[in-house]
Amino acid sequence: MSTERDSETTFDEDSQPNDEVVPYSDDETEDELEDQGPAIEPEQNRVNREVEENRETFRKDCTWQVKANDRKFHEQPHFMNTKFFCIKESKYASNAIKTYKYNALTFLPMNLFEQFKRAANFYFLVLLTLQAIPQISTLAWYTTLVPLLLVLGITAIKDLVDDVARHKMDKEINNRLCEVIKDGRFKVTKWKDIQVGDVIRLKKNDFIPADILLLSSSEPNSLCYVETAELDGETNLKFKMALEITDQYLQREDNLATFDGFIECEEPNNRLDKFTGTLFWRNRSFPLDADKILLRGCVIRNTDICHGLVIFAGADTKIMKNSGKTRFKRTKIDYLMNYMVYTIFVVLILLSAGLAIGHAYWEAQVGNYSWYLYDGENATPSYRGFLNFWGYIIVLNTMVPISLYVSVEVIRLGQSHFINWDLQMYYSEKDTPAKARTTTLNEQLGQIHYVFSDKTGTLTQNIMTFKKCCINGQIYGDHRDVSQHNHSKIEQVDFSWNTFADGKLAFHDHYLIEQIQSGKEPEVRQFFFLLAVCHTVMVDRADGQINYQAASPDEGALVNAARNFGFAFLARTQNTITISELGTERTYSVLAILDFNSDRKRMSIIVRTPEGSIRLYCKGADTVIYERLHQMNPTKQETQDALDEIEENEFAEWNKKFMAASVAVTNRDEALDRVYEEIEKDLILLGATAIEDKLQDGVPETISKLAKADIKIWVLTGDKKETAENIGFACELLTEDTTICYGEDINSLLHTRMENQRNRGGVYAKFAPPVHEPFFPTGENRALIITGSWLNEILLEKKTKRSKILKLKFPRTEEERRMRTQSKRRLEARKEQRQKNFVDLACECSAVICCRVTPKQKAMVVDLVKRYKKAITLAIGDGANDVNMIKTAHIGVGISGQEGMQAVMSSDYSFAQFRFLQRLLLVHGRWSYIRMCKFLRYFFYKNFAFTLVHFWYSFFNGYSAQTAYEDWFITLYNVLYSSLPVLLMGLLDQDVSDKLSLRFPRLYVVGQKDLLFNYKRFFVSLLHGILTSLVLFFIPLGAYLQTVGQDGEAPSDYQSFAVTVASALVITVNFQIGLDTSYWTFVNAFSIFGSIALYFGIMFDFHSAGIHVLFPSSFQFTGTASNALRQPYIWLTIILTVAVCLLPVVAIRFLSMTIWPSESDKIQKHRKRLKAEEQWKQRQRVFRRGASSRRSAYAFSHQRGYADLISSGRSLRRKRAPLDGIADGPAEYRRTGDS
Repeated sequence: MSTERDSETTFDEDSQPNDEVVPYSDDETEDELEDQGPAIEPEQNRVNREVEENRETFRKDCTWQVKANDRKFHEQPHFMNTKFFCIKESKYASNAIKTYKYNALTFLPMNLFEQFKRAANFYFLVLLTLQAIPQISTLAWYTTLVPLLLVLGITAIKDLVDDVARHKMDKEINNRLCEVIKDGRFKVTKWKDIQVGDVIRLKKNDFIPADILLLSSSEPNSLCYVETAELDGETNLKFKMALEITDQYLQREDNLATFDGFIECEEPNNRLDKFTGTLFWRNRSFPLDADKILLRGCVIRNTDICHGLVIFAGADTKIMKNSGKTRFKRTKIDYLMNYMVYTIFVVLILLSAGLAIGHAYWEAQVGNYSWYLYDGENATPSYRGFLNFWGYIIVLNTMVPISLYVSVEVIRLGQSHFINWDLQMYYSEKDTPAKARTTTLNEQLGQIHYVFSDKTGTLTQNIMTFKKCCINGQIYGDHRDVSQHNHSKIEQVDFSWNTFADGKLAFHDHYLIEQIQSGKEPEVRQFFFLLAVCHTVMVDRADGQINYQAASPDEGALVNAARNFGFAFLARTQNTITISELGTERTYSVLAILDFNSDRKRMSIIVRTPEGSIRLYCKGADTVIYERLHQMNPTKQETQDALDEIEENEFAEWNKKFMAASVAVTNRDEALDRVYEEIEKDLILLGATAIEDKLQDGVPETISKLAKADIKIWVLTGDKKETAENIGFACELLTEDTTICYGEDINSLLHTRMENQRNRGGVYAKFAPPVHEPFFPTGENRALIITGSWLNEILLEKKTKRSKILKLKFPRTEEERRMRTQSKRRLEARKEQRQKNFVDLACECSAVICCRVTPKQKAMVVDLVKRYKKAITLAIGDGANDVNMIKTAHIGVGISGQEGMQAVMSSDYSFAQFRFLQRLLLVHGRWSYIRMCKFLRYFFYKNFAFTLVHFWYSFFNGYSAQTAYEDWFITLYNVLYSSLPVLLMGLLDQDVSDKLSLRFPRLYVVGQKDLLFNYKRFFVSLLHGILTSLVLFFIPLGAYLQTVGQDGEAPSDYQSFAVTVASALVITVNFQIGLDTSYWTFVNAFSIFGSIALYFGIMFDFHSAGIHVLFPSSFQFTGTASNALRQPYIWLTIILTVAVCLLPVVAIRFLSMTIWPSESDKIQKHRKRLKAEEQWKQRQRVFRRGASSRRSAYAFSHQRGYADLISSGRSLRRKRAPLDGIADGPAEYRRTGDS
């Protein structure tokens, strides 16, 4: 019992979640988190155990060995792997890459093998084989071969074009040139000839040919700048640093040629941001990490020359390891279509079996006693029935449409191009068009139930603007003149007095400028001095202008604000920073930079003033700073008295700890954080900033329209709760009428529901029907706002300590094993039920906002909705932290914004603004869904109508598998006579215009409910095809009975009958698609009448005497068409047949549109009036009384700042592009001298 108790954690036992913290890192494993608890263990035992574990881990992981300038080392026998029988090759890949799939010899066999892996293609290959057997062949071989060759040929040509492009790209890359040391000198070598262990030289703007260890560069301290656009899509520069010893000794060519370093490192893998290894050289060992590795695919920037040692080459490089196949996404219609094809297979087999039994019976009753039917073979009726089974499989094979999959791909390709060409989704400011990065998901855009959106950069612009500040309780930023009088209309502040102002800041509070210039309030100047000095921004001068490169938009906005208000950051070195303070340049010594990360949510800088005093300046999120303020929270006068420096001895003692933590081998980050905590205390509050991140244009309107389309919006963000809530109101996701529930509210609801479910459980619980109880009363507008910590708590994802018994790898007794298994099952069942309850509760809310969530949690929320609601999901984001969510959703949309291109590169669709989502879903998605559904319904219908005529004919030919049509008609029916109209409908049809689609979002609901294509619709199409085939067969049959032509002859022969049925069929199915077409163009009309004309033209050619003379065995219907179609009553028969097929359809359509009109029918009926009406307008924005408008949240961060670069002495001479965002809207603080 103790084991069970230890392994489960009740809600009461767990600590209360903190709304302000981002949960544990996504990189933490469960074991790491479990081991964080206190453990009683002797210190020396712990040290010994850690040393052994680290040594074993290093031995196990670091098995890749590289010897510099020694190619023979890597050719030793123990580095050879057996590839095929006795053929061996080195485990070190060559640097030549191969992304192509085929070559001249393998293209045909490999491509055919891949195509015949598809069930439909393989099925027709089997049919072709059956047709080669004379005993069962009822159709000419070309009836199957021609369509099959057409399908295979189109696909093969497409694959060939793609592969030729890959060949050209590979050849171009492999033949790039690079300098490699050979025979003691650098020689120009092709990339494909580079090997592991080579020392290479790269120049500015060169692509890096392999994963290399940076040895030295022309920059100070061997700094090297690289652009990683091909790796992660980001155009900002990143820096790499060489080891100090290689920087010192490996600058000259002769030294590089004699370099004999030996490296042990991890095996090739796809982790772009991690590397572990050791360099052994000069009887010393040096640790290597990712900061010293240059990855293939990057470009050298702002560095004249650099040298490197090749670690991984070719297929072993990280970029190639990451180029594996992404998860293939398939649409709901895809799965349904496959099931329907399987259903047709079953129907085909059943029909063939029934007709084969009928033939066996007919042979036994009639055939054996009819001497004129004797064929010279004495086969039994059952054997003849068996042969006829395969004969009917061949005759009825067109029930399975061979061209279906190719036609679907053509339609999807066209729809993707329509998205790419849509000028209304083109963002001219950044020259960014919409892009369909996949062609397989278009119709699924019309079936979305849930949209999961990032906030920063997706709903907002991620362009930060300094709007207000609060200094010593005084708020600045309103429309005020110098005398503090408010004015509704006042000119912007003129910054012309400041030579460093950039002129881009719009500010209207003239009183703040007066305070800065007069110096009456020293705290005001200190406030902006803090903004100018406490940061990790890089500065670059170009054409006399100062350009800042910030690690986040927030930090850039603060430094630019300080610059405009007279405190301009001018330059920095390894240990100094230069500020212009109201025109006076002052240089401060930088003693330490305490960098920002997502756990600390703050950064500090310790400087020595020119007068010799030491001060700490800190800025960060309000929640973490409040905890570190001076207990007395001094007032203005006390603040002035406390502005003393940190004592020298205090700083010296702290600095020793800081230096020791900086060189720690293990757990360096944790050691530094502990040291930072010791000095970041007793802070004096200077002020706070208000930074505005504006909503993108059209966000409220888009969200409103999507909501009317019954699409639920969930916002998943790393921002704090207050900021996310304010954004929710700003974009009208939340309104005044919305009742907001928080984590603590729903936790109790879920706890109660779990208790009720447990009480209802019992022996017979599994047999009881599931009870669906709503969590909230119906009719109320509710929204859920939940933080990442509460999310972990509610979903039982919170890491908890387990008992030591459960940690044993092998239970000692059978009882322990049984208890462990039961406990694990109980925990999993409880967790699954809890998660399902949460999803049910959240889906009852009109909007859900998850804040302070990690990238892993974003993906987890999407996966939960997919798993428990079986709903189609779409995720939209713009940053690297959204990639996991985008890949998890059914459809991923990337926004090309301020955070690089990683989200776009991982997405299925991309565009530049959130507002384009409404057009993507409500117009392109809905149209694609309607077109695909119409296409599939019609495709199945026309094939059933065509094929089942054979079935009715079999009752009149002794079930002998005789075909009802000419062989060439069967061959060309799906290829020429009925293919183009249905393709054009699948590409061009639209029930209402794009403007009306946006004006009436409720039209979108039909896709969500799968109303246009499902098994019911499929069987309706099947029934329609059966009835059409009945009419097509029996009306001509009745017309041909006991008839005599005008010339006294009876044209009641089989060939004339086949021509009559075929003509009626072609006209019927082409006119039927005319009835199904909602949007008529010249192209549609031409395709319908052109297909009919093409049929008659080809038929008269194939029935001519000339072609019969050339190919007498293949064309046997000589003169049939001209003989039959000259009879007026045959034309009357065709007209009657077509009319009987189509008039009931017209009548049913008329009645349904009159009595039961759909939303689309109503809009089509009144479209002229609707076009004349005024367009829908966005309702007035709703402001929430009492809601805080401050934005003081630090979003979940991905990277640290530039402090490591600054403090390491790698001075930044060149322009430095920003890394990913660090902080959102900081509050500013300063260290007091009192402890």
